[in-house]
Amino acid sequence: MSQSPPPAVLSKKNNTYSCGTLTYTKVGLFVLFGWLLWGDFCYTLMEAVIPSILPLKLKSLDSPNWLIGMIMTTLPGALNMTICPWISFKSDRYRSKWGRRIPFILWTLPLLCVSLAMLGFSDDITVLIQDHLPEIRKYAPATVTIAVVAIFMIMFQFFNMFVSSVFCCLFNDVVPAQFFGRFMGALRIIGTGAGAFYNFFIFKYANTHMREIFLGAAVLYFMGIGLMCLMVKEGEYPPLEGETDKDNKGWGGLKTFFKESFSHKFYWFRFLSTATAGIGWSIGIFSMFFSMQMGLNLDQIGKTTAVTSVVTMSAIAFMATFVDRWHPLRVTTYSAIFGVIGNIVIGVWLFVTLPGEYFFWIGLGGAIAGVFLNALLQTAGFPCEMRIFPKSRFGQFCSAQAMSRAACTSLSGIAAGLFIDTMKWLCNGSDFAYRFIFVWSSVFSGISAFFLVLVYIEWNKMGGDKNFHPPAPWSPDGVEEMPVTPTVGPQARWLNIAFLFFDGIMAVSVFCIPFMAWAMYMKDQIFSGRCYLLMLLPPSVFAWYLWRRLKKSILRDIDAARNNRTLRNGIPHHGILILVGSKFFILLIIWIAEIIVSVKLDLQSGAIAFGAIRIITNLLLIGAVWLICRIERGFSITIDEKIA
Repeated sequence: MSQSPPPAVLSKKNNTYSCGTLTYTKVGLFVLFGWLLWGDFCYTLMEAVIPSILPLKLKSLDSPNWLIGMIMTTLPGALNMTICPWISFKSDRYRSKWGRRIPFILWTLPLLCVSLAMLGFSDDITVLIQDHLPEIRKYAPATVTIAVVAIFMIMFQFFNMFVSSVFCCLFNDVVPAQFFGRFMGALRIIGTGAGAFYNFFIFKYANTHMREIFLGAAVLYFMGIGLMCLMVKEGEYPPLEGETDKDNKGWGGLKTFFKESFSHKFYWFRFLSTATAGIGWSIGIFSMFFSMQMGLNLDQIGKTTAVTSVVTMSAIAFMATFVDRWHPLRVTTYSAIFGVIGNIVIGVWLFVTLPGEYFFWIGLGGAIAGVFLNALLQTAGFPCEMRIFPKSRFGQFCSAQAMSRAACTSLSGIAAGLFIDTMKWLCNGSDFAYRFIFVWSSVFSGISAFFLVLVYIEWNKMGGDKNFHPPAPWSPDGVEEMPVTPTVGPQARWLNIAFLFFDGIMAVSVFCIPFMAWAMYMKDQIFSGRCYLLMLLPPSVFAWYLWRRLKKSILRDIDAARNNRTLRNGIPHHGILILVGSKFFILLIIWIAEIIVSVKLDLQSGAIAFGAIRIITNLLLIGAVWLICRIERGFSITIDEKIA
């Protein structure tokens, strides 16, 4: 079986903590966390600049959407598909006095910062080129600037691959295991804080001070990451078993990489899930244009993101402890299922246009409503990979996942841009086309959730909470032994609390409709009032009926589990259901506010659209809970067990 650094332990004699060959006192652990978090702060700020500013720059140069997608996603995806796997594979096997991760970050640092700074000087470089190269003068300055941006973008992404391939792997190598959940919570708080700082104070100057923002990000990154690399020390690593020297060099290394990384359908499902999610996210580069089309300015967009980030920081501090208690794979799977609903309901804005000041507060309220669920999901991402990928080849499997995602997303940026351009053509050139973003994100988030459900089912088949070990073809046993972290199973008391939220959502949705119809009649909005009573009330009652039947079915299964009888389905975990229920209950209040605003502004079609989307949301929520019960069938068969 392959070797991996021994798990972290606490020495009772001298009160020290270890991770592999590294040993820390409490003070040393505090210093380690400080430098890693400082590095992540600088890295997050640097990563926030390009995706937020370059689309604005390219759009100001009249670049078509497909070209924006190619520069922002396809070119980085192509590099990610080729460079990232090689770096991660080599870093797992690299041994030096500096460690196996830090050299890849440190030696590429100057070139990365230079290429980042040059992106900010793209206009000046265009002037310089056209002044000294007469043959370039026949091209429009905007065309040359786009080419300059593309060149420096490729350079930046190439050197950034060395960092992104190993940065998170460094945490796995130096942080003691019993502190990893708390460290990841702190990491997400710092990263979210960096994003909030950028969006609140800096992003509003994106159009006027692009040069200064890029240069400042490059200088801060050089100093921050450079100091982190000098101050953080890696330990010594044992050689990997199950491989000869020829297995990790040249074609032998390539063969080993693919043979090990794609050896089991469990990994295939995981890779396909992240790949299709990446395709869905590729259209996110146009989300700011959607917000602008809805009447927001850059200052409002930045403040919405910043305020949400600050609230998320507080939520992460509270939610981080639940990631390990509920298991990060369960958190991500449940969240992916319910996340599809969030993408679909955004389609309501095809039928409604509110004044910008109303949309600002509605959007901010909607973002804050899901802050606890988002905080949990953000914290669960990397721990999920830690719990399902083999520790000895962690970087390799992370890079295989990144390569699979890049293989699917390398063209998705162009495809997303072409999709928007097609919608724009159908909308007679109007920016209304950006409201169709939800179609793209809904389709691919649904596909991603499907593959993640398959991952979850395979994980349960291979032991689940109590006995899962990653498949490992290099091991004689076929698996790599890893410590099993105890988890808390479904609890009846907390499930009943979750059910109260869903009860409230269904009941309030029904009882609000007659009152809304009455308000519409009082405002002489007869058509919308009749639609509410005749077309929206019956399906809303039907949705409430379906929920009550599903709830009774779950309660019967809970009773069967208590009495050791066979369950009809499975018992859903209470954790995510509470967060989802509370989120959509708050969104229900926002829904009421949306209808009140529609009635006030005499937007009858808007009021009808908001009413219809509420019914669709309720039906989708019921369907999601039913699906979770089905995928837990045969696995979640106990209730009120404190430790799984």
